[in-house]
Amino acid sequence: MNFKFLNKVLTIALAIIAISFVACSSSDDDNATTEADTTVETVIDVDSSLFLTNTSAVTITVVPCTLSDGTDTDCYQIIATSTPTDHEMGPWCPENISDDASAGGIWLENGQVYDVDGAFIENMATFYNDSTWLMYDGNGDIYTTETEDDCANAANPNVGAEYENFCVECLPSYVADLTQTYLIPITPVKQTTPISFGGAGGPPGQSTGPSQRGLAFNGVVFDAPAPTDAILGAYTLAPFDDAGGHINLNAGYHYHAATGVSTQITQDDDHAAMIGYAIDGHGLYAQLDANGDEPTDLDDCRGHSDDTRGYHYHVDAPGNNNFIDCIYGAYVN
Repeated sequence: MNFKFLNKVLTIALAIIAISFVACSSSDDDNATTEADTTVETVIDVDSSLFLTNTSAVTITVVPCTLSDGTDTDCYQIIATSTPTDHEMGPWCPENISDDASAGGIWLENGQVYDVDGAFIENMATFYNDSTWLMYDGNGDIYTTETEDDCANAANPNVGAEYENFCVECLPSYVADLTQTYLIPITPVKQTTPISFGGAGGPPGQSTGPSQRGLAFNGVVFDAPAPTDAILGAYTLAPFDDAGGHINLNAGYHYHAATGVSTQITQDDDHAAMIGYAIDGHGLYAQLDANGDEPTDLDDCRGHSDDTRGYHYHVDAPGNNNFIDCIYGAYVN
């Protein structure tokens, strides 16, 4: 028997097997890498038909726009009045300390939502542990702003002492002719890092991001946190109505909390209802799902992704005077 010949054949066979194994392993690795590299997050365009455009309160057109990352694209230009068509505005301030919750709005404090009824007003000194609070007269009638000038003066950062212990109630009639214009990208463009909010409610000294958080389907803006410290520091109270909104003369009617009053779109899979769009075009959803649970995988902006809705946000609890903490999409400067 020729052992040298057999040994040579065996060596060649083993080499072929080894090469085949490496090639298969390399092919498997390449396939795995290709599959990983081609994983793409679902992107959902803004659906303009969800907005309540059946009246002149909300009008939508398509316009060219440039986003904060330089992307040239199309945006929805949304022009809205200060009049939501899906719910009433107010009331805000009760008239007397004997009034029940139906006569007033709500107040947000330390993560809780409180009814601004007569008892709440009567108890302000105890609630804030400050005897300066006394918002009613000897008959129990609550001191409330009565005119548009009162509204303007009481909302002034340098509010005068004459408005101390007033309940500030700015009425819809004061802003009946006011409109606001918003631009939202039709196709969201997600960034790799979050964008902090600027303006009111943003980090001190930082104003690079937008100040507004998004829009409800009725065209009312989800605004930055209300400056409650400044309001209370002047010994005034500016309640929100049960929808989480109130009025100032520049912004019109706007929301500071999502309380479930404005239009919501129920999801077929028990996911939290949709309540509007963030200013970057990603969807805005309620805090809790149909089972009363909050998602456990939210990022720093209160967002996450799924195959049905793409990347989207869940708003904060209404008592926190907040909606979302940042945005992950490019926006119109």
